[in-house]
Amino acid sequence: MSRVRCEWCLGDEQMLRYHDREWGTPIGLPLGQASADAEHAQFEFLILEGAQAGLSWRTVLHKRAAYRAAYAGFDPTTVAAFGDADRQRLLADAGIIRNRLKVAASINNAQCFLEVQQAEGGFCKYLWGFVDGAPVQNAWSAMAAIPAATDLSCRVSADLKRRGFRFVGPTIVYAHLQAVGLVNDHVVDCFRHAELATSNTSKGRASR
Repeated sequence: MSRVRCEWCLGDEQMLRYHDREWGTPIGLPLGQASADAEHAQFEFLILEGAQAGLSWRTVLHKRAAYRAAYAGFDPTTVAAFGDADRQRLLADAGIIRNRLKVAASINNAQCFLEVQQAEGGFCKYLWGFVDGAPVQNAWSAMAAIPAATDLSCRVSADLKRRGFRFVGPTIVYAHLQAVGLVNDHVVDCFRHAELATSNTSKGRASR
């Protein structure tokens, strides 16, 4: 019998692989023990979700490899040091989304990301602090029921903006929270919902 999956990933191999292997998988747990790879992954999704604004995730996902090359493997320290030449290089790179505001925001956000790491002991630790290190376990029966933003994403968005981040509105932030596993928004019939709920049973909770 074939596996049931969230509808949004069907019909595209890259989307399907991303859904099955990444989307909703907690990045940066256990709390306070995040690796450098986890920090880089958080930064990667922060940049990609910001790039998605006004576009589809499919569009961004298909440009992911080009983004990794253009953004030095999503190393926040390197990106934070990007200067005018790098900005022009990014704006000339046909492999990524060449939006001047988004490019400027990505460099700004790298700088803010480093500040959060310094102030909070890591971006993972900072972000997971909003849910006390416990992934939110939702139980949506249909994709149409999943909100574009929640009280949680509004709180995170407001704090990120206070810290100087750009392109971090509640909807973009909620997409980030879904991607990095702070919330399990796979529909209940999807095989990944049960996998993620089971792996986080000891710390998860149903709450929005």
